[in-house]
Amino acid sequence: MIQTADRLQTIEEYYFSKKLREVRGMAAAGKPIINIGIGSPDLPPSEAVITSFQESVRHAGAHQYQSYQGLPELRETIAQFYKEKFNVDADPSNEILPLMGSKEGIMHISMAFLNQGDEVLIPNPGYPTYTSVTKLVGAVPRQYDLVSDNGWFPDLERLMQEDLSGVKLMWVSYPHMPTGAKANSSQLEKLVAFAKEHNILLVNDNPYSFVLSKSPLSILSVKGAKDTALELNSLSKTFNMAGWRVGMVLGNKENVNAILKVKSNMDSGMFYGIQKGAIEALKSGKEWFDQLDQTYEARRKLMFQLADKLQCTYDPNAVGMFVWAKLPATSQNSEDFIDRILHEKNIFIAPGTIFGSNGEGYIRFSLCVAESKIKEAIDRF
Repeated sequence: MIQTADRLQTIEEYYFSKKLREVRGMAAAGKPIINIGIGSPDLPPSEAVITSFQESVRHAGAHQYQSYQGLPELRETIAQFYKEKFNVDADPSNEILPLMGSKEGIMHISMAFLNQGDEVLIPNPGYPTYTSVTKLVGAVPRQYDLVSDNGWFPDLERLMQEDLSGVKLMWVSYPHMPTGAKANSSQLEKLVAFAKEHNILLVNDNPYSFVLSKSPLSILSVKGAKDTALELNSLSKTFNMAGWRVGMVLGNKENVNAILKVKSNMDSGMFYGIQKGAIEALKSGKEWFDQLDQTYEARRKLMFQLADKLQCTYDPNAVGMFVWAKLPATSQNSEDFIDRILHEKNIFIAPGTIFGSNGEGYIRFSLCVAESKIKEAIDRF
């Protein structure tokens, strides 16, 4: 047997990859499983997006290799979108790079900027991929605490008292996943100032900007942010295009070009039809965003009822497509709690612990579930 690379010893299979095998096995055995643990949008893209894709596959050159930087029209549309939605100016020729999903960007950014032994500040709780990718490239994860008492925002004063000389990169995510916490303009300014003072590359992972969020913000709207910050965004949640794999990274010319050096050695460009569909999505009007919020708002109200049934508490003002809920004090740990619900009620909920130790005592409900299924879950209690 060929020995695997040492780097694989530093990570485990993604939690959802393992757990969903169990959930699918139960469903195959006839269990009436309701999956409210995964944030995979169940709604379709707009008809305009689908039509654009269908028509584009007959265009001349549609099935050839595409530019590593994406279609100029796509970059220009991303620039227009960022200007309209965030009041951020970005040069489409060198400050925007389309990606095959923002998850790809996490790897590309890490490969572009991290050397062996570099330290990376990672939110706890936070997206598990930040940690696994950091380990895969040989850098050192260094978690910073996020707690409800501080609005799930880092205690920057406490961080500044630590030795940060080895820190190269810091991951943040506002609106925050998994808690749905928002950061205001003042907080984003503090993050940028912190990163500048300590010569840290700050990356805001921003895919939940437009889900139940009435005032979306970009970290690049902070004056001078491009000197020290990058921002990832995605069409997966906002436009129901998760399987299309379309994302983007924005920043200054030098940083974006560094990421391009990695990306151009790892793929051969995004399929033309997907890019054309993405362009159409980014041109969506107010009606699209209002309709999306109406759907998620109706689902969230029902999910609050389910959380109430479980005697959980939650922040009704959080945004994004999840409900982050605190278990009652008398409950067992998060993973035991969700396993009991799974096997007794055939309902899968994500345990907070998969997002870090500070997720202990919490569970996460996904809003990517039809109202009828949420009502059925409520009825099971």
